[in-house]
Amino acid sequence: MEKRYLQLSDLNSYKTAFYFSNKVWDIVIKWDYFAKDTVGKQFVTAADSISANIAEGFGRYHKKDKVKFYYYSLGSTKECTDWLSKAKTRNLIPEELFSELNEIIERLPREIHQLIKFTNEKLTV
Repeated sequence: MEKRYLQLSDLNSYKTAFYFSNKVWDIVIKWDYFAKDTVGKQFVTAADSISANIAEGFGRYHKKDKVKFYYYSLGSTKECTDWLSKAKTRNLIPEELFSELNEIIERLPREIHQLIKFTNEKLTV
């Protein structure tokens, strides 16, 4: 039987973060110039960095390096929470879209913490 290695695309946290960032992109791209240039750029950058840091951590060899990048992605989830709240307060997104994105951004830290726990338990290096 051939041994199967864990792939980045197998990680729930990565899949959720990737979906979230693309959803944010689809929303922000439709905003007017001022909203895009202020809130939009920051929101997209923070959202993109969640999955990007998970990917970078996954590609690292040493456990401490991996976990460090996973923690960076947690910081980006908090930043996205702030940008999402600002977008709602400034009437850039409707309530139902806010609720959908908020549910995802509240779930992501648990998924990332599970990844950190798995990494700490399973890797020796």
